[in-house]
Amino acid sequence: MLVDIFMTEPNESKQELVVGFAWYRPAQWQRVRDISTDADDLEDTYEEWLRLAEAKFAELKAGGLRVEKVDVDSERLILWCNERGLEMNAQARSRYAAEALREIHGD
Repeated sequence: MLVDIFMTEPNESKQELVVGFAWYRPAQWQRVRDISTDADDLEDTYEEWLRLAEAKFAELKAGGLRVEKVDVDSERLILWCNERGLEMNAQARSRYAAEALREIHGD
């Protein structure tokens, strides 16, 4: 299952840990799936991914964590991986989303 989850480190102004959750739109999901080296580990359809992702997101929130969805744009992700010489896989997707979350929060 593709659930790219990552955490940001608390900073001095915010002592709360944020769990980021990479979130895909239908067209983005298919593109990411098409170019990922770990595609065999990913759900076959967006609908299948969405059902599992929503359940995991709810589970994390119910566990008392601060969870935020991070929209992933497939073309930006591809460029980001290429610039860093990274293979498109779960680790790279999580790193990309973690950086995006830090940018959102201005860290």
